[in-house]
Amino acid sequence: MLVIFNDKTKFPVKTWLSGMDRLEESCLEQAYNLSNLPFIHKWVCLMPDTHTGMGMPIGGVIAAKDVIIPNAVGVDIGCGMVFTATNIKLDAIKDITVGTSTIIQSMIGGIMRAIPVGFESYKEKQKSEVLDTALESMDKYNDNPELTHLIDEGYFQVGTLGGGNHFIELQEDGDGYLCIMIHSGSRHLGKEICDCFHKKARELNRKWYSEVPDGARLAFLPVDTNEGKQYLNWMNLAMDYAFENRERMLEKTCAVVREHIEKYAGLSVEFTDKINCHHNYAALENHYGANVWVHRKGATRVRAGELAVIPGAMGSYSYVVEGRGNEESFCTSSHGAGRAYSRSGAMQAFTTEQVIVDLKEQGVVLGKRKKNDVAEECRFAYKDIDEVMAQQTDIVTPIRKLKTVGVVKG
Repeated sequence: MLVIFNDKTKFPVKTWLSGMDRLEESCLEQAYNLSNLPFIHKWVCLMPDTHTGMGMPIGGVIAAKDVIIPNAVGVDIGCGMVFTATNIKLDAIKDITVGTSTIIQSMIGGIMRAIPVGFESYKEKQKSEVLDTALESMDKYNDNPELTHLIDEGYFQVGTLGGGNHFIELQEDGDGYLCIMIHSGSRHLGKEICDCFHKKARELNRKWYSEVPDGARLAFLPVDTNEGKQYLNWMNLAMDYAFENRERMLEKTCAVVREHIEKYAGLSVEFTDKINCHHNYAALENHYGANVWVHRKGATRVRAGELAVIPGAMGSYSYVVEGRGNEESFCTSSHGAGRAYSRSGAMQAFTTEQVIVDLKEQGVVLGKRKKNDVAEECRFAYKDIDEVMAQQTDIVTPIRKLKTVGVVKG
């Protein structure tokens, strides 16, 4: 861990990086902006996967006294991971064919048919206990009529993947067992909420002559104001929706996997060790004797003994980890490998053919309808996940390492 404390910082910046050369200048500038906020508690944390974000770095963590910062949570509120293991050894099924396809190829095709990806939605409303509960409690949301339409629209998106770095993967763990991992969030709901309340925060901060510079994109809302309370209501709704969104996709994915294995391999499938965790949110927690709002933007909570999921890039490795309860990181780890290239930079540096060939050489089945932008999310566009893990050994203990077998992308 490196500690940065100089004439540009009011509070220290703690980084879990092997050296300052691993930190983008723009990311460091954002960390400096955070460290000068008057309501920071103790210090700013940068996880080993950190890179420049909107206002606050991805892979950034702060504890704030009595305020919430919409851009320090981000636009995909509640984005996170869901994971489950199976009792099926990959070696027992991988050579089975379904027509002209391998069983893994057939599973990936089945998942793509079952779950809308990218900008797609369902044509009919889906079941959602989260949204049903919201409709029963509309007094919590009616003060923001510009957002209430999202509740009805959400019924068509629950159980959908989205695009970007979101994925559904079939994986093999170190003992040879087939596993499932999904990365997704609150879809359009989270973005609209963030944008709406960031705008409100900017207007209020100007009215209050806030010392937080507008250009830093870190406008805040005191949690005891009407606007702060409204944001928390909507943020928690988006978090619950994101959790449910992953649950629905996992159910559909498990159904496809079970159907294929029972039909073509004659084996009974069991799903175990499920984990569903967020890595974009804020929560009231107690650290160093104070109740503070811990903002995790592209960062995962890992209290002592708590299990979490840290994905790598497609075609790479991912990890299930156990938290060590490191208070210096506010009990937080990286949320993934972290980008080494921007999306446009990756498209310039790597060709579609390079990525497709690389995945084929590794035996990875890719499920993606439009492949012309596949380089945006290739493993070369990300940091080495094993290097990232090596830099946070004081935060987490890896308990399961997983390799991509098949992946669905938007």
